[in-house]
Amino acid sequence: MAIQEYAGSIVLEVDGKEVEVIDLSVSTKTGRKLVKTMNKTGRAKGFARGIAEYELSATVAIPLSGDLDWAGIEGAKLTVYPLSPGGKRESYLDCFSLEVGEKYDTDNEAKRDIKLQSLRKVAE
Repeated sequence: MAIQEYAGSIVLEVDGKEVEVIDLSVSTKTGRKLVKTMNKTGRAKGFARGIAEYELSATVAIPLSGDLDWAGIEGAKLTVYPLSPGGKRESYLDCFSLEVGEKYDTDNEAKRDIKLQSLRKVAE
């Protein structure tokens, strides 16, 4: 049996600038909704298509200088790609920030939590 290789660490770029990311979560809402109809079977018969939504949650290290204005992000391009060669790039376009928070801990580095919304996703 051949060994399977899986995706590992990623690199995050915001408008072409690499960001030191600790954690990244991407959530996609498909926009599909259940359509309930009155029929003799007493069950739903299908769904309606809607508008997809992309929400990104990132935790980044806070640098002493050169930090991004995370609260002011509007219309940004976020690109995620694997650290190992051969993986595909995914870009989230027209991103804007929803929430920005900071965490300080006695054992770890200072961190910033950012929630972003994207209007489009493209595979490059």
